[in-house]
Amino acid sequence: MPEKTFHITPAHGAGRRLDVFLAAHLTELSRAQIQKLVADQKVRLNNTWTKPSHVLKEGDVIEVEDREAGCKSALLPEDIPLEIIHSDEHIIVLNKPAGLVVHPGAGVESGTLVNALIHHFPGIEKVGHPERPGIVHRLDKETSGVMVVARSDGAYSELKRQFKAREVEKVYMGLVRGHVQVAEGRMDWALGRHPRHRQRISIRTKKPKAALTLYSVKKTLPDYTLLEIRPVTGRTHQIRVHFAAAGHPIVGDSRYGGKDKSKTHERLFLHAWHIVFSHPVSKTLLEFYAPLPPEFQEIIHS
Repeated sequence: MPEKTFHITPAHGAGRRLDVFLAAHLTELSRAQIQKLVADQKVRLNNTWTKPSHVLKEGDVIEVEDREAGCKSALLPEDIPLEIIHSDEHIIVLNKPAGLVVHPGAGVESGTLVNALIHHFPGIEKVGHPERPGIVHRLDKETSGVMVVARSDGAYSELKRQFKAREVEKVYMGLVRGHVQVAEGRMDWALGRHPRHRQRISIRTKKPKAALTLYSVKKTLPDYTLLEIRPVTGRTHQIRVHFAAAGHPIVGDSRYGGKDKSKTHERLFLHAWHIVFSHPVSKTLLEFYAPLPPEFQEIIHS
């Protein structure tokens, strides 16, 4: 038996998208959670499965099954320490440590930033995508630094829009192998999946997507160069692939840089140092910094 049934009339739902209609009537669920209910075949339209974008018409009958399952998250809270830089009722800004996966995925079910967020900020599991609540952008597991997370559905939608529109300014500090000779430069190799190694990103790809990275040299060291890096686009592994292709891989990057014969490093030396964005509700321009980790400081000042 369905838990909830809706009958569509001209004054009650006709002309609206299915997911929009349900979000207005199942207010304890976010729109993303409702879309997952539909994808999981918990919603029937006229006794058949459908898609969230279906436009309703007079006479349609919607049946929602097992609605309570959609309210619960399979993600478990975990008491993982977090370095919080700022928080208010709409956003969290934090300094992610290297080695922490942002959200569960293939082969990773726990011990992630999302598990920590659910513990420290109860209720965030209902914000945005049910499998990665609150997450509006990501850092690689090996990358440390500043991240912004949404605490409300309104903030989630607006921050996602800002990232998609490239309105968010992101600045990284990276340590690369060798000496970069040009003080300021740009790399615009298009990127995509490697044609044979699908887990890798490459400049040699059958489906290239535009990518642009800007950089400036901050300090030249005996074996390395410290760079300030500004990714204009946000492709997967963009900074790592661009600098590897230029012959200056990020120090500690075993995936794209091969082995560093001179030294063994236990982390990737890429750090999200600075972020600038508009507050999703007040529209105030905000900027936050995450200090360079001790491992960076040790090499820079040695």
